[in-house]
Amino acid sequence: MYKIIKNKIITIPSTIENQRVDNFLINKFKNVPKSRIYRMLRTGKIKVNKKKILPNFKIKSQDIIKISFIYINKIKPIKNNIILSKIKFFKKMIIFEDEYMLAINKPSGIAVHGGSGINYGIIENFRYLFKKIKFLELVHRIDKETSGVLLIAKKRSILKILQQQLIEKKILKEYIALVKGNCFEKKDIYIKNFLVKNFLNKKIKVKIDHNKGKYSETKFKIIKNYKNFMLIKINPLTGRTHQIRVHMAYLNYPIINDQRYGDNSLNSKFRKNFNINRLFLHAKSLQLIHPKNNKEIKIYAPLSNELNNCLLNLEHY
Repeated sequence: MYKIIKNKIITIPSTIENQRVDNFLINKFKNVPKSRIYRMLRTGKIKVNKKKILPNFKIKSQDIIKISFIYINKIKPIKNNIILSKIKFFKKMIIFEDEYMLAINKPSGIAVHGGSGINYGIIENFRYLFKKIKFLELVHRIDKETSGVLLIAKKRSILKILQQQLIEKKILKEYIALVKGNCFEKKDIYIKNFLVKNFLNKKIKVKIDHNKGKYSETKFKIIKNYKNFMLIKINPLTGRTHQIRVHMAYLNYPIINDQRYGDNSLNSKFRKNFNINRLFLHAKSLQLIHPKNNKEIKIYAPLSNELNNCLLNLEHY
């Protein structure tokens, strides 16, 4: 089940400069759940230059990371007789590709990376099934329950450029969601507050906390009103965990079928009436500057038939 490594010493190579230690370790130990890495940092079982550090500590060339011990999940290999069908399944997800990056339309219900209880996420599957591509790394993440555009870099240099665009807010994300309620304002609506992550029964639960939280900002606009529901366009201006879901719930417009922050009674009725069990949140598009030719591109991910049919049925509800 697990492999234990004791007294692991890692000397940071010259190619790495000012990278967060948590991101470095998550990338280094892909078979270790993120929650385990953060717990080890918090308890001092991982040290840099013999000192206990925070997850956001920036490591530099020649820094020395010492790990007292670490449990690594043993991943079961994918059987050869299902590889071909999986390749077809994952190839269908690709909506943009060149020699520098690819973008996929991620289905709802698939995690973007392995973690607690999950051996293979999107990125692990792509690495395993497309072994000729030597480097594949997520540029950003979206929730397991959310579908839509997910960007993957094919080169480390490209990953750094795209992540810098994220920091400088040059990558624009647009989501659509179906939410509870009715509002007839057609102008842009902004919500700004501070969000903090908590862990409840090993699951992340984000809440608003103006003392301890990180600044978050979301813009949204109503596209269409249905009976008791609204279809909205959302632009997250910061990238906090569960930001859109928490913000919409805070405004009393919870996203339909949100099992963590939504209206459970309404969700139950919605599933019964419309036979849809997934979160109605979709990353519709991603606008960025191409890391090589510096031209602006916009990548679109179409809605699934399931969501499209749901909207058609709402017309007659």
